[in-house]
Amino acid sequence: AEKHAGASCVAASMDDIQFEEAARVGQIITIRAKVNRAFKTSMEVGIKVTVEDVLTNAEKIVSVAYATYVAKPVGAGKVGLKPVKLLSAEDHLEHSLAVERRRIRLGYDQVFQKLMQESNKEGDYYTFEEEDAVSTELTHVQSIELVLPPHANHHGNTSGGQVMAWMETVASISASRLCRSHPILKSVNMFKFWGPSFVGDRLVFNAIVNNTFQNSVEVGVRVEAYNCEEWIKDQPRHINSAFLIFNAVSDKGELLTLPRVKP
Repeated sequence: AEKHAGASCVAASMDDIQFEEAARVGQIITIRAKVNRAFKTSMEVGIKVTVEDVLTNAEKIVSVAYATYVAKPVGAGKVGLKPVKLLSAEDHLEHSLAVERRRIRLGYDQVFQKLMQESNKEGDYYTFEEEDAVSTELTHVQSIELVLPPHANHHGNTSGGQVMAWMETVASISASRLCRSHPILKSVNMFKFWGPSFVGDRLVFNAIVNNTFQNSVEVGVRVEAYNCEEWIKDQPRHINSAFLIFNAVSDKGELLTLPRVKP
């Protein structure tokens, strides 16, 4: 992103990420990234992650993801971006698809906000009764992390990847309390940066199981940041939220059927 913009860039959002393959110790991971399309002040960066087994030389796709970046403004205004030079047929295809992904991305946010508004109407409560249903409160996990210099990027902000790694850890613990096994992360949905955090901030992670399906579980994670003054006054900044989907497998690698939950 910075190579294209010629300026410092920050991540604005990450599209839903699907994990097709697990990467294990001893394997080689290759990460390739390129700018697919630049809009007026934002750009889509495509990221492809593959894993190679050194014993068999077999290469498999771990994930293909799309991130939105913006150039870090120097003053009050946003930084305009130059168009992307298209050199191959693949470049032209990704350039066209980027418009559709952007349209879906913006529509996704609008639909979700509408759903949240409708579900928050007075008297609209969800009731569920089933024997052996597990209370979601039992899956609530909270973690607090202090942002140190190794956790920051070259702008002094907390690295988005570090935040995501912390979110996965707390979500995995939440899921394990329900499925009583080691959950496997399958996707990260609606991961968006609502604001930055910095070295010295305390990040509070709250995770809870939202619902289970036959073989998968959705865990919601909310991240709030505090500097020293905000910590004393209990004035958090909401910087991230995401929904993480896990599977649970047996020792034989078979998918486990998960219990229903009681919100």
